[in-house]
Amino acid sequence: MLYRHGDVLISKIPALPIGVQKRTGATLAHGEVTGHSHRIQQTQAVQLWVNGSELFLEVKAVSATLIHEEHRAIELPQGLYRVWKQREYRPDAYVEVED
Repeated sequence: MLYRHGDVLISKIPALPIGVQKRTGATLAHGEVTGHSHRIQQTQAVQLWVNGSELFLEVKAVSATLIHEEHRAIELPQGLYRVWKQREYRPDAYVEVED
């Protein structure tokens, strides 16, 4: 299952990879330009995990609401997810899209 929320892509995964570490908060991506962020409304319902530059989301409650000031809220059911921030190609490198 895939979810798109602006410049954030979320994919359901069967398990967390070995070596992940807990990360505090419930923000999946910060808006560098607007100051808006893609974040989970119910902060106690989720746990973020990182493995190097990879971000993972664990929804521990029955569901959690992903919100952003410029996008419609979406519900994520309980489970494990990989989170990607959209990147764009430039001749010298791939760079994350700034919101």
